[in-house]
Amino acid sequence: MSAPVLLVIAHGSRDPRHAATVHALVRRVRSLRPDVRVETGFLDFNVPSVRGVLESLETEGVRDVVALPLLLTRAFHAKADIPAVLADAPPRLRIRQAEVLGPSPLLLSALERRLYEAGLTPADKSSTGVVLASAGSSDPEAIAVIAEIAREWRHTGWCAVRPAFASASLPRTEDAVRELRELGCARVAVAPYVLAPGFLPDRIARGAAGADVLADVLGPSPEVARVLLERYDEARTPVLAAVGA
Repeated sequence: MSAPVLLVIAHGSRDPRHAATVHALVRRVRSLRPDVRVETGFLDFNVPSVRGVLESLETEGVRDVVALPLLLTRAFHAKADIPAVLADAPPRLRIRQAEVLGPSPLLLSALERRLYEAGLTPADKSSTGVVLASAGSSDPEAIAVIAEIAREWRHTGWCAVRPAFASASLPRTEDAVRELRELGCARVAVAPYVLAPGFLPDRIARGAAGADVLADVLGPSPEVARVLLERYDEARTPVLAAVGA
């Protein structure tokens, strides 16, 4: 029996860098698991749409799909938008929605990779304060997860780690940078906890003007691709069990 199709569901953006980054990540996933068919659908702004991809798969005779939200936290899109789109899918498709990517130790590794690529070294950790800058959400669960990630990351040796948000929540990136300065960290780095460039990541970058280091977005890093496949494997087992039942 062939493996379920992996449908990566991205938010979409008017910024062309967003879709380009999503496609680069999907290419890395395909290279890691050539036995798995991977498709990409967007909720808004970009094509193909999630609905369009699902209809095409159904027409081809595909029956089993794992729909994976390309999201770092379980907020509105994961709880409402994506389930609504999947509920409207062709009825002959058996679809299981995978969990969002975060939190994961691999994502922390990806964040550190980006910081080191931006100029830090492991020897800098104890004297560097880090702003964990996320897009933000009005969902309390998502905000609590970001705060918990910051607490856990602090225990790996950084001088301090503070969460910040580009929208919907406080503090902003610039406020967290200032707090770390006042705390006495020798240097301050901003680590965007976002997957692709766009409007809110650009806001994070502007807020990082007072920092010493600004890391790149997570993008198509190998750690993100591995988390994506972990979520796929976690979700596909019940699909296959149901098929064999």
